[in-house]
Amino acid sequence: MKSNLEVENLIVEKDKEVGKEMAKLGNKIEIRDLSMYYDSFKVLENITMSIPCRSIVALIGPSGCGKSSLLRCINRMNDLIPNSKVEGEILLDGENIYNPSCEVIELRRRVGMVFQKPNPFPKSVYDNVSFGPQVMGIDNKKEMDEIVEASLKKAALWDEVKDKLRTSALSLSGGQQQRLCIARALAVQPEVILFDEPCSALDPVATQKIEDLLIELKENYTIVIVTHNMQQAARISDITAFLLMEVQGEPGRLIEYSDTNKIFTNPSDYRTERYITGRFG
Repeated sequence: MKSNLEVENLIVEKDKEVGKEMAKLGNKIEIRDLSMYYDSFKVLENITMSIPCRSIVALIGPSGCGKSSLLRCINRMNDLIPNSKVEGEILLDGENIYNPSCEVIELRRRVGMVFQKPNPFPKSVYDNVSFGPQVMGIDNKKEMDEIVEASLKKAALWDEVKDKLRTSALSLSGGQQQRLCIARALAVQPEVILFDEPCSALDPVATQKIEDLLIELKENYTIVIVTHNMQQAARISDITAFLLMEVQGEPGRLIEYSDTNKIFTNPSDYRTERYITGRFG
């Protein structure tokens, strides 16, 4: 049996190797001095972080600290909220997505999103997955069949629904519906997938399936996930960002951003340590 020191050394070496691999791939997203407002209320202040390609980044922090707002900034979903305003930059592959020349529809194809509660369309399983490709102009049935099958396989759902493609998506279980929503996002070939507490409405078995799926998807996609589940963040993410609104009414700020293992075993900021050990939040 290995000693605690040997185990710690193995973890450190593994983190170094993961860090080297991420450095080779470069950063997919750069968030620079980002502040966000709803009307005159400042939700986020001076958020800066780099998100490596093909990594899972977890956003943690108490309710109301701006995690979901930050997530929605990455594909400009906040544009849909009246009087919202963003300052600073978010670069996707080096291009500022808040530049007036950015095509928002194309941005949201490249940066997909899966929400807290499963939200399948009241259509068949097949029609849910084929919806995005149809909007993109794909009308060849053979090609569409291949996209639907491939997307459902990537979402680890094909074997469960291959004989139910023409049945209502609403007849699926909650966990299946969430994986269907993931398949729907994958069907338009995104590069980044945002997840806003995707397991909060699911039971432990369905949650494990989603977590296993996210780890598999990391091989080809960059993933950012908001979660209130500390164990989930520790299990699946490579990097963790801790956000905090220290005083009610103040904006959320990035307190610490580091390798997940460091955040959960040796955080640099006492506020991070207090939060992950359950002493506040």
